[in-house]
Amino acid sequence: MSKIPSLVDLLQAGAHFGHQTSKWHPKMDKYIFGSRQGIHIINLEETQKSLEDALAFAKQTTARGGIVLFVGTKKQAAPIVEKAATFAGMPFVGKRWLGGTLTNFAVINQVIKKFKDLKRKQEKGELGKYTKFEQQKFNEQIIKLEDGVGGIRELGRIPEAIFILDIRKDKTALNEAKRRGVKIIALVDTNVDPREVDYPIPCNDDAVKAIDLLANAVAGACKEGHDEWEAARARLGSTLTGAHQKPIVS
Repeated sequence: MSKIPSLVDLLQAGAHFGHQTSKWHPKMDKYIFGSRQGIHIINLEETQKSLEDALAFAKQTTARGGIVLFVGTKKQAAPIVEKAATFAGMPFVGKRWLGGTLTNFAVINQVIKKFKDLKRKQEKGELGKYTKFEQQKFNEQIIKLEDGVGGIRELGRIPEAIFILDIRKDKTALNEAKRRGVKIIALVDTNVDPREVDYPIPCNDDAVKAIDLLANAVAGACKEGHDEWEAARARLGSTLTGAHQKPIVS
C-alpha cells in the first residue's frame, strides 16, 4: 500500500491549516482539532485515517482495471495533478474542465478525436499545406483543445472514480461525478461539506506542499493497483478486461 505521510510530514507541508473560523462548514467539525488566531486547525490524525481509506479504495479500483481521473484546475494545483496522474498512468484535467466531460461523454469523445487528429496532422507536417494564417488558427485550436482534453485524450470511457484537489474550485466536476455515480475522492478543507464526497481527506487545499504530498500518495496507490492489473493481464495474455468497464454513453 502507498505510504501514509507521517504527522511530521503533514505538519511541515502545512496540511493542518484550515480557513478562518467564520468560514467553516459545521459538517467538518469532526475533522477539526481546534483553532489558532481565528484559523481552524485540522486534526491530522483524522487526515491519516481518511487517507488510508481513500488509498485502499484507489488501489482496489485500479487493480480491477478501473480508472481514477485526477482533477485540479487552480493555478498552483495544475502542475501537481499532471505530474501525479502521469506517474500513476491515469488521465487528468489540469487546465480547464469541459462541461459534460462526465455527463455528456459521447460529445467530449468527439472533441478528443478532433484534437488527436489535429495533433497527428501537426506532427506529420500535414498542416504545412495551408496558408500561414490558417496554420496559426490550427495552432490556436490545438492549444485550446490541449488545455481542455489533452490530459484525457486516452480516457476512452467514463472513469470509475475521480480525485479532486479542490471541490469548490472544481464544483462542476464534483456535480457531474455525483450525477453519473462516479465515486469521489477529494481533499476537503474546513469550508466545505465533506458529505459531498465518498472518500473525503481533510486537508489544507491551498498549500502547494500539502497538495503535492497527498496527490502523490493517491497517485502511488493508483499506480500500485494499475501495476497489479497490468501484471495480471500479462499473465492471462492481455485477455482481461476492466471489471467495471463502461460503454461510452451520452
